[in-house]
Amino acid sequence: MKRPKIETKIMNPLIGTTIQLPTYTTSGAAAMDLRACLDAPKTVQPGETTLIPSGIAISIHDPELVALLVPRSGLGIKHGIVLANTVGVIDSDYQGEIGIGILNRGAVPYTVEPGERICQMMFVPVLQADLCVVSEFSQESDRGTGGFGSTGSH
Repeated sequence: MKRPKIETKIMNPLIGTTIQLPTYTTSGAAAMDLRACLDAPKTVQPGETTLIPSGIAISIHDPELVALLVPRSGLGIKHGIVLANTVGVIDSDYQGEIGIGILNRGAVPYTVEPGERICQMMFVPVLQADLCVVSEFSQESDRGTGGFGSTGSH
């Protein structure tokens, strides 16, 4: 499978010198790690939300692709550091610096170090749909209007 080429602009001179460009850590990785583009450590208090710069901007160009920012499981499980909006969406036409909103949902302060791998960015196909207003659905599903918990827990 041919990898799409995503234009990447360095927004902070720390990127590519003291802080590594985003990379896939292993050959089977679904997402590349984004690093905290900081010149000094930044402590996030419990319950605090803060914006961490990535130091890069991307231009996807293709409306059939989106970049998603997702948390790193180790940071969430071990330290309570998650993305403030759960998943970040970088649209194909956004060209500004990628900011990483993090939330410390843990019980102790957490210090983000310069260059630390803070979240992951994955590129995913997009399908845009058109909404068609109807008074009744053309097919009824087995679930119908059953909502939260309607299918049971086991």
